[in-house]
Amino acid sequence: VILIHDENSGYDMAHIEGILGAIEELGISKDQVIFKYNIPEDETCYDTAVDLAEQGCDIIISNSYGHQSHMMAAAAEYPDIIFVASTGDTAALEPVDNVVNLFPYTFQSRYVSGVVAGMKLKQLMDEGLVSDPYVGYVGAYPYAEVVSGYTAFFLGIRSIVPDAHMDVQYTNSWYDPVAEAEAANALMSRGCVIIGQHADSTGAPSAVQAALDSGKVAYCVGYNIDMRSVAPKAALTSAQNHWAALYKQVLENMITGDPMPSDLSGGYEIGAVKISP
Repeated sequence: VILIHDENSGYDMAHIEGILGAIEELGISKDQVIFKYNIPEDETCYDTAVDLAEQGCDIIISNSYGHQSHMMAAAAEYPDIIFVASTGDTAALEPVDNVVNLFPYTFQSRYVSGVVAGMKLKQLMDEGLVSDPYVGYVGAYPYAEVVSGYTAFFLGIRSIVPDAHMDVQYTNSWYDPVAEAEAANALMSRGCVIIGQHADSTGAPSAVQAALDSGKVAYCVGYNIDMRSVAPKAALTSAQNHWAALYKQVLENMITGDPMPSDLSGGYEIGAVKISP
């Protein structure tokens, strides 16, 4: 398993938990899994994939979009090994058949978390604490994955508060606690009272909790992990992916020798997405 960061990143921790959950369900021992941490989206990923292949791994999984091209290059050299580029999108077009892309229908849980945000926004308006239903969103990059997510989040909010409006601020990084906190602060300074996020650190929720502690009306909806650990009063909920649901399927197919889908996805119907309490 090739990870872009380590357990200090909520995103990577969700993948680690997903792998461990899947192998537990399938009776695979932890000592049959090799984790490679802090692997950047460059030639290092290719070298790491080759190293894992040479160590005898039957399936090699990466968890970041920028890993994909390097995984595909390694897959072409090891046709008997399955390469899974999680969050990727080129497997169906590759000239080899030992590659898989997978990603949950995150937009589903983002919509539901938007409903939660809308309920809080309506409460604040009903209580006279907020007059302008203004929401902010910290986004990593203007990718389809991020855009579909904040669109779903916004639609969820508007299902409760039809006149809500939202601004998005990008950090141009998947994981940058400082930039994510600064983006959240910038959105709150413009009047946003609820902050959503598609970024991988606790930066935004921590900033929102600090704003709430200072007396501002400020709440947040997190991503990847339950953000109440860093924003116990500010975090309304978090959109979460249950990666084990998808990893279990590719591992089962590897064990049984069944054909691998080039694109594997799913949402609530297979338990691949959820929101935290």
